[in-house]
Amino acid sequence: MENFDAILAQISPAPEQHVQLPEGWGQGRALFGGLTAAIAWQHGEAGAAEDQQLRAMTVSFVAPVLSGAAQLYRRVLRKGKNVTQIAVEIKQEGEVVLSSLLTYGRARPSVVQVTDTPDPHELPVEKGLSFPQGQGVPEFTRAFDYRVTLGGLPFCGSKSREFGGYMRFRELDTPITIGLLLGLVDAWPPALLTHLTELAPASSLTWTIEFPSELPQRSTAAWWHYVATIDYAADGYGHTHAHIWDENGQMVAISRQTVTVFA
Repeated sequence: MENFDAILAQISPAPEQHVQLPEGWGQGRALFGGLTAAIAWQHGEAGAAEDQQLRAMTVSFVAPVLSGAAQLYRRVLRKGKNVTQIAVEIKQEGEVVLSSLLTYGRARPSVVQVTDTPDPHELPVEKGLSFPQGQGVPEFTRAFDYRVTLGGLPFCGSKSREFGGYMRFRELDTPITIGLLLGLVDAWPPALLTHLTELAPASSLTWTIEFPSELPQRSTAAWWHYVATIDYAADGYGHTHAHIWDENGQMVAISRQTVTVFA
């Protein structure tokens, strides 16, 4: 299983490039969505100005992304004084399998300051449950360490609208980046799965993740805190949002997903 950061390091600044997507990161029939989103971010990053930080990234998982040959395409839609918009596509066999929009923005003085953030109010990490290993557990989860403190494990039949706990890379110990954080956040299964009592497939249709400030200087081996809330679920689709904090309680990201579930 190739290290997450080593995979991202293979992406060059070129606006178009051919890549070989790795094996060992399976999520059902596709590659782990957190990895493919991180690849799109790594490719798009080269199009932004140095003094602009990523404010939001929206990803559409158009079709299953498979290991093997792929092409990356980056277009700078607009590069303004304050904001840059960048589109990135991953194609396989001539078809778009992932499409993303990255929005970068320069910090500037503002009279609007609303910086109070939610507090997770959860159990400590040592009280959390580890994910089980074995049949039915996606291949990519071997790279991550989890402690579930809210809502129960997937397929436990919980009726809670909240799901989450703590996460970190199992073996990778390196300074956090946006790409590595994308992997951590998407490593959590959809909150809808805790409502089920039997295995069933589910996948993300769209994912938007927002970054209110620059990432703190932390390690991928540190514990990061994740809490997702189901806003609405019916007709085979679910809508969720999540907050992510570092080990000091600083909120670092806000995540929103539209999920399909086949049960």
